[in-house]
Amino acid sequence: MQDDVVQVARDLLGKLLVTNIDNVRTAGMIVETEAYCGSNDKASHANNGRRTARTEVAYQTGGVAYVYLCYGIHHLFNVVVNQEDKADVVLIRAIEPVEGIEIMSSRRNMSLMKKQLTAGPGALTQALGIKTAMSGTSLSGDEIWIEEGRKVVAKDIRIGTRVGVDYAEEDALKPWRFSITNNPWVSKAK
Repeated sequence: MQDDVVQVARDLLGKLLVTNIDNVRTAGMIVETEAYCGSNDKASHANNGRRTARTEVAYQTGGVAYVYLCYGIHHLFNVVVNQEDKADVVLIRAIEPVEGIEIMSSRRNMSLMKKQLTAGPGALTQALGIKTAMSGTSLSGDEIWIEEGRKVVAKDIRIGTRVGVDYAEEDALKPWRFSITNNPWVSKAK
C-alpha cells in the first residue's frame, strides 16, 4: 500500500496483471494506467466523499480490486490503493498479453491476436475473465494478483490526461494517465 495514487499508477507500468479463473492462468504486462484521487478529484466516483454500494469497495484499505460496470457492458478493473476511507484507485487501461493468449482470444471471440484483444479497460477485463463480482477481491489471493514484471524507467513513460472525464472540469486536465511510450498495446483515446 502506498499513499500517492499518482506514483502507484506510474509504478504499475511493466508489472503483470494475472488471473486464475477456473484453474486457467492468464497474464498481461500493464502498459497503461490512470490515477483517481478519491474525494478531491471530480473524475473520481468518490468525489466529495460520495459513498454508494458500488464505490464502497474503493474506500477499503489498499490491495483489493475495485471492478465496476461501465455503460452497462464493460467491467473495468481498478487497484485500490492508500489507507481505508481514502478511495484512491488506479484504473488499468491496457495490458500487453503475455500468458494464456489463446484463452484470452477465446474470451474475446477473436481468432487472431490483434491489439483490440487487450487495448482498453473493457477489453482487458474480458480477456482476463474479470467481472464485477470480483470487486473487493484481495490482490494477494489466488484469483487476481499483480506480479513483478519489467522495470519501466521515467524516460519510457508517456504522460497525458485521463480518457472520458471531460465532465470533471479542471480535474479533467490533470496529467494522470500513464503509458509505456510506443507500446502497441496502449489504447487509443477517443
